[in-house]
Order: sequence, then structure tokens, then C-alpha cells
Amino acid sequence: MSALTGHPPRREPRSILPWLATPALVVFVGFAVIPLVGVFALSFTTWDGIGAIHPSGLTSWRAVLTNPGLPHALWVTFLVMAVSWAVQTPLSILLGTFMAGRQRYRVVLGVVYFVPLMLSSAAIAIAYKALLDPNFGLGAGLKIHALSQDWLGRPGLAFGVVVFVVSWQFIPFHSLIYQGGVQQIPKSLYEAAQLDGAGRIRQFFSITLPQLKYTVITSSTLMVVGSLTFFDLIFILTEGGPGDATRVLALDMYKRGFQANLMGPASAIAVILVLVGLALALLLRRLGGRDAGASQLEGV
Repeated sequence: MSALTGHPPRREPRSILPWLATPALVVFVGFAVIPLVGVFALSFTTWDGIGAIHPSGLTSWRAVLTNPGLPHALWVTFLVMAVSWAVQTPLSILLGTFMAGRQRYRVVLGVVYFVPLMLSSAAIAIAYKALLDPNFGLGAGLKIHALSQDWLGRPGLAFGVVVFVVSWQFIPFHSLIYQGGVQQIPKSLYEAAQLDGAGRIRQFFSITLPQLKYTVITSSTLMVVGSLTFFDLIFILTEGGPGDATRVLALDMYKRGFQANLMGPASAIAVILVLVGLALALLLRRLGGRDAGASQLEGV
């Protein structure tokens, strides 16, 4: 009780904050930490997914690390990651900057651009697979020979199709991130640049891009880490083919676990995916500098 007012002292607001974070912490532990620990433990066992689980030490890890298909799957995974990042990032920045304008029609275009993200990856893959069919697809229907290629039967074309479809689906999401980042840039910078005679292109390269540094780090982190989990779209489009041209690590994990019934090696690949994603996220955060965390929250 307070000696002056006779009322109990107020609890500091900061003491409530940890309790507000408790539900999110419980969900994170239940659906992220515990399954990850279970997968890590499963990578040291032999299990066909149905029968008893038998501890086998490093047998599954040896099988994965000595398999010649692992380096190829890693290479394809990083290649999809790099090429899709190179395609998505500049287009997302341009679209985000465009949608940050004040013209009314840009709001309508922003809604249209966002439609692909609302669709299921499986539905998108089925639609594109039908459209690209050389016999019954869009090219055959329009009688355009250039569109009647065997898009999914040739390694180079199949890889290009995967990158195109991935970019088509996720560019809207990253454009939304960049739109928020552009809207956070002080208008006074552009007004000062206009007084100095700088045009729109000069303003874009001298003001917009430098101010989007931490937004680029945020978007790139989501893009790079997310590319490690591409599975359903590639599985429906190409099933990793032709040959192993599009067999990424996540697809390799599925084939080992649910087609070959080798849950131990599949779990080992899952752990490798987590470690690679964590390493890439930490690397991008280091590239962003010490103030990246706060600036990323402001830009989104």
C-alpha cells in the first residue's frame, strides 16, 4: 500500500510483456523446436515409416553424405535460389516502388499483382503444366510453334520454367515488402533532390535504393530461406526431372523418405536443410550490419 494515497502500487507495464509473449513461445516450441529435435534424433535411426524404430548411430548420415546425388541436389538447390533471387529482387523493387505512388489506379494494380500469392502452389503448378503441354497446351491451341516446345522435357527449359513459375508466384509478396519500405522513406529527401534538379531515375538510384538497404536484407532472407523449401511446385511440374535437372534438396528428402521408405536419411537431409537455412540467414543478417533488425521492422 502506498503511504500517501492508500492504494497498492501500480505494476510496471514492462513486467507484463514477458507474459504476453508466452503464447507465441509455446506455439514456437511445440511446432518448431520439438519437431526439429525429433527429426534430429530420427536421423540417427533406421525406420521405414511403419515398423519399429531402431537406433543405428551414424548409418543414415554416412548414407547421405557419401551419396553422389547429394552434391548435385545441393547444387540445383543453390542454383534455383540464386537465379530466382536475381529475377525476383529487381522486379519486386520496381513494382514495389511503382505501387508506392499515390495514383488511384496503382491501388487496383496492386490488388491484381497480389492475386498469384493467394493461389495454391499445387494449383499453379497444375495450371502451368497444362499450359506448357506441347501437344494440348497454349502453344498448340494458338498454333504458335515457339510456345510448343517440350518445356518440361528438356533440362534447361525445365529449370527455366521452375524459376519463372516461382518468381511469378512470389514477386507480389516481395513487392508488398518493398512498397512498405519505399513509403517509409522521408519525402523531404525527394523534395531536396528535386530542388537540386535530380530526375526520377537519379532519385531512384541515389535515394530509393540506398534507403531500401535493410528492406533488401529482409526480403532476401525470406526469399533465400524460402527457396530451400520448394517442393510441391517442383514435384508437380517436373518431379525433379528430366533426369535430376530440377531435383532440389527438399524433393530429394521426400523421395528418400516417402518413396524409398528411408526415414533416417530423409531426416538427415532435413537437418542439413535447417542448418543451411540458418547459416544463410545469419550471413544475410551480418551483411545488413548491426542496425538491420530495427530497420527491417520499420521497412515491412
